[in-house]
Amino acid sequence: MTPRTVRLGRLRRALSAALVAGAVAAPVSAAALPSAPAPAPVRFADAAPPAARYAANRANVIAAARMAEEDGRGSRAVKLLELAGGNLLSFDGRGEGRVVEVFGDLSRAERVAVLVPGSDTTLDTYRRFREGARALSERLRAQGQGRVAVVAWLGYETPGTVSPSVLTSGRADDAAGALEPFLDELGRLTPHGTRVALLCHSYGSVVCARTATPASVTDVALFGSPGTGVDRAAQLPTSARVWAGRGADDWIANVPHLLLELPGTAVGFGTDPVDPAFGARVFPAGSGGHSDYLKPGSFALDQLTRIAAGRSPAHD
Repeated sequence: MTPRTVRLGRLRRALSAALVAGAVAAPVSAAALPSAPAPAPVRFADAAPPAARYAANRANVIAAARMAEEDGRGSRAVKLLELAGGNLLSFDGRGEGRVVEVFGDLSRAERVAVLVPGSDTTLDTYRRFREGARALSERLRAQGQGRVAVVAWLGYETPGTVSPSVLTSGRADDAAGALEPFLDELGRLTPHGTRVALLCHSYGSVVCARTATPASVTDVALFGSPGTGVDRAAQLPTSARVWAGRGADDWIANVPHLLLELPGTAVGFGTDPVDPAFGARVFPAGSGGHSDYLKPGSFALDQLTRIAAGRSPAHD
């Protein structure tokens, strides 16, 4: 038996164990987080200005919080009310929830950074994602980049970190079907010539890898990525510059970067984006772990701030 055969055998056993563990964990997680009643999301015409959307979604958030409180979901109600002061382009309080929140002024933006989150990001955990988006926005302003808006895009049902869905592209395919039209819509909400950077964390990088981007997207950053499902950056459906970074203490480095074709599905996401063979522009992301990329004061945040502003990351 060759060393490669041994490695593949170990990988198959590890993935099988993960699938079994996920199959058990997913129903338990779902039972632990029952859905609170919520009003249907507000629908807008294409020409509806951001200010009108913010006001309508603010009212919808308050209504959803009231319904959650009446249903005995006090914790969900509190988390919803935290959103009431935000600028929400869209909001859906049903199930695990959807939120698209803006930090900055889209009407004046010369650049927009769209953050795409990874697994276990829901309305109940949205606070941590929101804090990262706010940290990026504040860092941009501190660097004199006042005309860069940040969008926290929780526009899809993320997989659980321990679940079968996190090992396959199904959720990412669905998410790409929502992210593509959002990027087109963003072009109608911003001045002509506004440029966009997609900043994609963890499983969010799988989403971005399946999203055909318009010409306005000039940069795609994959960080903390398990892979993308393709062998080379040139195969991604974008003309943007593709960046890849990983913190020195990120556990995702230990995930096997192989793609296995199984009956009815494919498991894993193939080539590591920070591998030179992938062909991305690799940038150092500091010493942090998997959840530290947008941590205030971190080197990784500085690097992503540069990419969001259309500049090259530092290389030392």
